[in-house]
Amino acid sequence: MSVKNFKKVSIIQSNYIPWKGYFDLIAYSDEFIIYDEVQFTKNDWRNRNKIKTSKGLEWLSIPVGQSIDRKIKDVTLPTTGWQKKHCHTLKANYSRANYFKEVFEMILPLYEDDNLANLTVFNRKFIELICNYLGIKTKISYSWDYCIETTDRVGKLVELCTKAEAAEYVSGPAAKNYLDESSFQERNINVHWFDYAGYSEYPQLWGGFEHGVSILDLLFNCGKDSISYMKCKSFGES
Repeated sequence: MSVKNFKKVSIIQSNYIPWKGYFDLIAYSDEFIIYDEVQFTKNDWRNRNKIKTSKGLEWLSIPVGQSIDRKIKDVTLPTTGWQKKHCHTLKANYSRANYFKEVFEMILPLYEDDNLANLTVFNRKFIELICNYLGIKTKISYSWDYCIETTDRVGKLVELCTKAEAAEYVSGPAAKNYLDESSFQERNINVHWFDYAGYSEYPQLWGGFEHGVSILDLLFNCGKDSISYMKCKSFGES
C-alpha cells in the first residue's frame, strides 16, 4: 500500500474539554471517530475534566446524573445553570492568563447555545472548535455514520476501521489491556500505540506544573502558540 493511501483512524469516546493528548491523537489521525454508542460511565471523562485553580486541581463537571443505563449518545444536558457556573469558574481561575480573553470569547457561544441539549453533540462542538483554533484538519465523524453489525467489543473497532478504509488503527496505550492486535492484522490493519510521553512544560498559573488538565489551561496560557507544546507540531498536515 502506498504512503499516500495509508489512512490512520482513531476511535474513542467523546470527552468534555479534553486534555492536550486527546487533540494530539486527533491530529495524528486522518479520521477521528467519536465512539459514543457505548455505555455511559459515571465519574469518567465524558462529562468532566480537570482545571488548575488557586486551591489546586478542580473538576469541572456537567451534572448529567449517575445512571449507566444509557449510551453516551443518549445523555442529555441539564438546564440547571451549570453553563454559567463553569464560565464563572473559568473566569475566576484564568482571567490573569495571557490569552484568556481571546479563548474565552471563542468558547462562550457554546455555553450560551440553548440548542445544544445533548452531551455528545456538545462535546463534539467543543472538540471541533478547538481543532479549528489549533489548525487541526482531521476528519471527525460518528461511529453511527457507519453501519456496524458486529457485537464483539474488539470486533466493532475492527469493523469500524475496515469500513473507514483504515490501514492503521491508532489507539491510546490503555487499550493494551484488552485489544487483540491479531484481529486487526487479519484485515491488514496495523495497530499503532500512541505515545503520550515527553510533553514540554508551558507557562502555567497556580503552583507546580500539571500535564493532566483540560487543554483550556494550555490555550488560556499560550494561545496560538499552544501548538509549540504539543506533539502535533511535528505531524504535518493531516
